[in-house]
Amino acid sequence: MTPRERAEGESVINVLDHEIRKCKPFRKGDLPLEQGSIKGYLSQLPEWKRSGKKIFRAFEFKNFYETMGFVNAVAYIANGENHHPDLEVGYKACKVFYSTHEAGGLTENDFICAEKIDGLLMEARDGFWPIRKKGK
Repeated sequence: MTPRERAEGESVINVLDHEIRKCKPFRKGDLPLEQGSIKGYLSQLPEWKRSGKKIFRAFEFKNFYETMGFVNAVAYIANGENHHPDLEVGYKACKVFYSTHEAGGLTENDFICAEKIDGLLMEARDGFWPIRKKGK
């Protein structure tokens, strides 16, 4: 079963279990995901939004220390997966962007990393990184 078929037929959370799934090295000729697959993945990652050929999520924190702790955790995940995001970092906020530049769009690797970041936050939500919604 191809990644596209899995994305359309299964929950992306099951497909992209952050403890099991690993990013695959990019190979010349690999193509970006089709629109249906992207929509399927995004439906399972509701906090992530699409902007052109990227997906992104904005995070807010109590202070700079928590923001930098999160940035370092994202860097750890990205380095382990050899798939690195673009980051916009502020005093109490961080925006994470994923895209596979070599493919010219989104690939399964982008969604694997997004899910790993969400998993990191789910595991830590009662501890170090409380996630706050805008306006609260």
